[in-house]
Amino acid sequence: MRDMLIRMLMNFSDRVGGPMTFRIILQPLMASLLAIRAGMKDAQTGRPPYLWTILTDPGQRGDLVREGWKSVARVFVLAIIMDVIYQVVVLKWVYPFELLLIAILLAVVPYLLIRGPVNRLVRRLRRKREATP
Repeated sequence: MRDMLIRMLMNFSDRVGGPMTFRIILQPLMASLLAIRAGMKDAQTGRPPYLWTILTDPGQRGDLVREGWKSVARVFVLAIIMDVIYQVVVLKWVYPFELLLIAILLAVVPYLLIRGPVNRLVRRLRRKREATP
């Protein structure tokens, strides 16, 4: 188990400076743009912040997770495909657990972290604009 964790950490760090490094910027950027668009739409419709609602409201959790997955699924699949290519070319092997972790880190985490704050920011800016005569 210890050897697997050490290998995984080393493989993660090698991805930063190795081939296909552009995806470490491109995939979170795409997920962030999707999150910004969804957060702005949430603000327009008056919906509560995304991640906070998922964590605190079991009634809306399922619908929100499905909606978020529909938004980020393409970026997630692209992250998986590109990491498979990276692993085959560089590591000469495919490590499924690393593959899923990388895809989640590059596609899902940025989406989850950005959608709610964008919603809050857009609502706050709208309130300021409406309050200013």
